[in-house]
Parts: sequence; C-alpha cells; structure tokens
Amino acid sequence: MATADFYLDTRRIKENNQDRKWEIIKSEYLIKRPWLTARKDHVRLPTGVENKEYYVLEYPDWVNVIAITKDGSFLMERQYRHGIGLTSYEICAGVCEPGETPLESAKRELYEETGFGGGEWKPYMEISANTSTMTNICHCFVATGVEPVSTQHLEDTEDISIHLLTKEEVYELLRTDRIKQSLMAAPLWKYFSEHPVKV
Repeated sequence: MATADFYLDTRRIKENNQDRKWEIIKSEYLIKRPWLTARKDHVRLPTGVENKEYYVLEYPDWVNVIAITKDGSFLMERQYRHGIGLTSYEICAGVCEPGETPLESAKRELYEETGFGGGEWKPYMEISANTSTMTNICHCFVATGVEPVSTQHLEDTEDISIHLLTKEEVYELLRTDRIKQSLMAAPLWKYFSEHPVKV
C-alpha cells in the first residue's frame, strides 16, 4: 500500500468512527449463577429497528499470562476443557476477583496454577471473547524471568499439569492448531509476530 493510500484509509477510519450504540428499552435477567449470568434485552438500533430478544452473557473480566522463565522456557499448562471435550495446551488464565486489578489477578493466577512468580510484568493486549454477546474483557500480560516460588494451589475442580516448553515448541503448537483457546492464541500470535521463530 502506498503512503498516500495509507493516510487516506486512516482518514476514512476516523470519519466513520461514530458511536452507533443501541438503546436498551427493557432488560431482564434469565439466570444469575456464579459462572453464568444471562440477560435478555429489548433494544432499538440507530436505524429505528427493534430487536425484542437480544441475549447477553455477563462475566467478570479475565486475565491470561505468557510466562517465560529466566532460561527462556515458556510456562504452559495442560488441562481438560469440557466444552469442547479436549485436553490441550494453554497459557495461565483466570478470573479478575472483586477488588483486584488485572495485574494482581494475573500474578495470583500464575502463583495458584503453577507455583511460579516474580519476574518482570507488562500489559500486552486487551481482547474480547465475543464482542456481540459477552460483556467482559480479557487482559493479557507477558511475564519474563518468572521462577518457581511455591507449589501449585489448585481448586478442587482444577486438574492442571505444568510444562516448560521451548519457544519453538510453543510456536509449533500454534502453527498446527493445537492451542484451541482463542483468547490464548491471540496474544501468543502477537508475541511471535514480534519475536519470530527462525525456521
């Protein structure tokens, strides 16, 4: 793309950056449980069209962490995910608890799920699992130089194994579609776009 074309596209993006927010006419909760809150909205679009049954899932914000040890190993987890019925590799992830900042939640999750801590932490990206029906944001972090500081502190319903993989091994998992969680694949793909693997 030529430089002039790029600036033309940028200008067009700014011109179309209008808030097209829907009006909520009525809202009712269908279920409120610790891990599932669903509501039905009656909404009016800016065009005047009304949708009397628009369903929204409310969740707390989530966090995940690309954790890298002092020797450059990637700290990965394997656990069974009942929704898709598969056990696969993941990065550490969890829920933002009330009163915690996303960074505090991410550090706590890494400690609880892996027993690792310390290192240098930086916010990496913020993404949504589904912008059309889910209310929350996933805050992604990169933590470098982490090290074992304790054992795992898992909940009764958690069954997580820990694996130290090379950069090349993690990239191969991504390339061959063996990391299924999109909220984890996205920051990993961003990381490898910025830190390419030599093939």
